[in-house]
Amino acid sequence: MIQLLTDPQAWAALVTLTAMEIILGIDNVVFISVLVSKLPADEARRARSTGLLLALVFRIALLFCLTWLIGLTDPVLTVYGLGLSWRDLILIAGGLFLLFKATHEIHNEFEHDDGEPEPARMGAAFTGVILQVAVIDIVFSVDSIVTAIGMAQQLPIMIAAVVMAMIFMYAASGPIGGFIHRHPTTKVLALAFLMLIGVSLVADGVGMHIPRGYIYFAMAFAAGVETINVLAKQRRAAQKARSRAP
Repeated sequence: MIQLLTDPQAWAALVTLTAMEIILGIDNVVFISVLVSKLPADEARRARSTGLLLALVFRIALLFCLTWLIGLTDPVLTVYGLGLSWRDLILIAGGLFLLFKATHEIHNEFEHDDGEPEPARMGAAFTGVILQVAVIDIVFSVDSIVTAIGMAQQLPIMIAAVVMAMIFMYAASGPIGGFIHRHPTTKVLALAFLMLIGVSLVADGVGMHIPRGYIYFAMAFAAGVETINVLAKQRRAAQKARSRAP
């Protein structure tokens, strides 16, 4: 352990792996922020904390099962000549779940069901959010840790990188969730991001890797445009307020 603290290569691996875990964790943060956006503030905070804690637990647990995890990349099923491993099947299932969830949420944004009172709906939502977060945490954890294994061989480095990335994600999840809650149009944009991520997970599962850089560039560009729209809306509202002032 002391040798790792004095090894420049170990520090370089830690920084690189932490940065990679943060980048891969963006998907998780967006998903959690969208799910908790309909919850009351206190429950949203609890759901966000619980979701990220589950993600941390899943990642560390998988790191202690490296032999089993590496075995997930061995083909277990052949479909039309394409060998699929357990990792591939998990990614495909997770991608399809994201596509379903994003489509369902977009539908709910424009087709409101007023048949159930809002308090009852809120009361049932918290447990559902945690269960959905747990499911998608497993998908993102498998993808993240399999990638991490190829970048670092020392278990302490991988655990430290995962913990540091989760601390960063926890700090970022609050502002992201608050921004989505304050600006409902950004929720539809975030759901579109989840659809992109779902497609990329399915593509990875069937052996057609889509570089995440393309997806993150599209996300950053769209987020930039939406930020300009939000600022312009706030400026118009301020001008209207000044014009009404005596």
